[in-house]
Amino acid sequence: MNSVPAGNEVARPFIPAKNFELSKRFYLRIGCQLLLDGEVAIFGIGQTSFILQNYFNKDWAENFMMQLMVDDVDAWWEHLNALDLPKAFPSTSLRPPAVQPWGLKISYLVDPSGVLWHVAQRRAGIAHDT
Repeated sequence: MNSVPAGNEVARPFIPAKNFELSKRFYLRIGCQLLLDGEVAIFGIGQTSFILQNYFNKDWAENFMMQLMVDDVDAWWEHLNALDLPKAFPSTSLRPPAVQPWGLKISYLVDPSGVLWHVAQRRAGIAHDT
């Protein structure tokens, strides 16, 4: 039986961008760090990262979701709400945090390409929330 190599593996999703430059500005505005800017843009946030690609498929983008687990979703809500994102990025939207039927407290954010972000509060003692 082969063992799985173990190290510092990281899985990074590829996020679509309808307007690559606009999406880069959006992610910088919300606080992501631009790690690489080229044919793709790699953004870091907290202990994770994602790849923004200069590619768009409407059906895929509008069905693509990301989850950002945070320690304090209310603080994130205050941060994101203060940015007035829908004014600067008219196709975006933001909903205040609420506890969902499955137990997570989530604020929803839609990026300029239609990607839905779940900004979710970690729950103490729940291993898969880390």
